Amino acid sequence: MYSIVARLIADAALVGILLFTTARTLAWGRAWALLAVLLFVRAVGALAVYRINPALLRDRAKLPIHADQPWTDRLLLIAVLSTGMLGLPIVAARDVFRWHAFPPPASLLTGLGLVLFALGWGLKSLALRANAFAVPVVRLQRAHSLVASGVYGVIRHPFYAADPLIFFGLGLWLESYLAVLVAIIPLTFMLVRLSLEERFLQRNLPGYHAYMLRVPHRLIPGVW
Repeated sequence: MYSIVARLIADAALVGILLFTTARTLAWGRAWALLAVLLFVRAVGALAVYRINPALLRDRAKLPIHADQPWTDRLLLIAVLSTGMLGLPIVAARDVFRWHAFPPPASLLTGLGLVLFALGWGLKSLALRANAFAVPVVRLQRAHSLVASGVYGVIRHPFYAADPLIFFGLGLWLESYLAVLVAIIPLTFMLVRLSLEERFLQRNLPGYHAYMLRVPHRLIPGVW
């Protein structure tokens, strides 16, 4: 459990360092609120997942690189993390304190952004709670079996579906339309990764074709 807590704190600290060093000030209330929500939602989610899949959380607390991971997936994962989790806080901070590329969003939209951000991390926890095989890399694991319950009975990739909520929510809450636009970059990498993962699962995971017919939508219920 210590490694899991350490990973949660380290992730939040990294985001905080990116935000405040880029902004060159600690007097940024929205950034502090974002970090508080990030820590709270992820901590609550970790507790819920730990009761069901403790081994999964311990695995995810490690670096997201594995020896069995295809090189394409490794590159795409690094691209998503570097442009999304690392890049967006930097862009938002620079935009808010220096660039001012667009007028700030209305207060209703910024509040919605924080809600989306929290919902995105909550959705990731629901996906981890339902799927003990949701490791951060594309690979088959020992006794790997198809999961079609919980949120996986609604969409095929709920863990990925959380990313637009997190990325767009971050930009809106921090009052940066530019960060919202730049979020298209990591989301594009994510969609490519999702497509390659589906091909991998179709080839290697028994029953996945039938699952695709039962649950036809990848990310958005009733849409796509």
